[in-house]
Amino acid sequence: MQSETPSHGRAYAALVLICFIWGTSWVATKEAVRYMPALQMVGIRQIWAGALYVIWFLVKKQPWPKGKQWWPILWLAFLNFILSNGLSTWGVKYISAGLGSIIGASFPLWLVILSLIRYKEKPTPLAWIGLIFGFSGICIVFYDHLTEFLDPNFRIGIALSVTAAITWTIGTLYTKEHALHFNPYFGIGLQMCISGITLMTISKMTGMSIPLTDIPAYSWLNITYLVLFSSVLAFVSYLYALQKLPTSLVSIYAYINPIVAVLIGGAFFNERLTVVILIGALVTIMGVYLVNAALRQKRFFFWPSKSTGHRA
Repeated sequence: MQSETPSHGRAYAALVLICFIWGTSWVATKEAVRYMPALQMVGIRQIWAGALYVIWFLVKKQPWPKGKQWWPILWLAFLNFILSNGLSTWGVKYISAGLGSIIGASFPLWLVILSLIRYKEKPTPLAWIGLIFGFSGICIVFYDHLTEFLDPNFRIGIALSVTAAITWTIGTLYTKEHALHFNPYFGIGLQMCISGITLMTISKMTGMSIPLTDIPAYSWLNITYLVLFSSVLAFVSYLYALQKLPTSLVSIYAYINPIVAVLIGGAFFNERLTVVILIGALVTIMGVYLVNAALRQKRFFFWPSKSTGHRA
């Protein structure tokens, strides 16, 4: 037992690190796109982070995917990174980081709804309660933003963020239906590179880009934080925590991240922080927790036991 104590201590420290970094990554994303186009920013981030993963596995002499192994990599690059990560990043260009994180955390709610449509799976009473809590919480948050709906940019940000949550859900369902017969972490690096190159091409062709020399140091600082801390350090910490702690315990990061994003954004970056928003965030997270509990109890085949659920 004594030999396990330090290991578990490091695992809990890794979990705390995950909760903080992935929560603050929403704020860093918001700050990075403040002075540059969003698709260009996320493209740079994905190419940089993806290259680090790919180089690591090439040094480890991991084989490249072959033949049909490329299809799920390409589809997940499109669903999870081009659409979900790309749109959620674009979304926080127009809305607060805290609001973006709350919408992002709602993806299990969409998982129940899409599974009902796709598989005719009838939600359990607990799942229905979770759905009611989750969407009620989002409505409470939106109530505090009613006047902002008059701003077309705000409406665009909400639409992009909701679409990102739905596409992440579709990516989750696709992952469970089409198991990736290839090193999944090497696959993530390849997906990032493919998505990053695609998004950079789109931003260039549509004129939504600026010369790299015109990107301010402040944006580069936030991109560096997102790559080194969010995409690398936090993800490695996540894998370590999964090895040492129960998955159900590690998954609490999904409930803490939005709270961290809301509090940090309100305290240091002048984002709106009111009692109504905090109550709405807590009610939403309670709903997500209940839905997660219902999905684990019913043991749906598509429920991701080891998914990061992280897009910021």
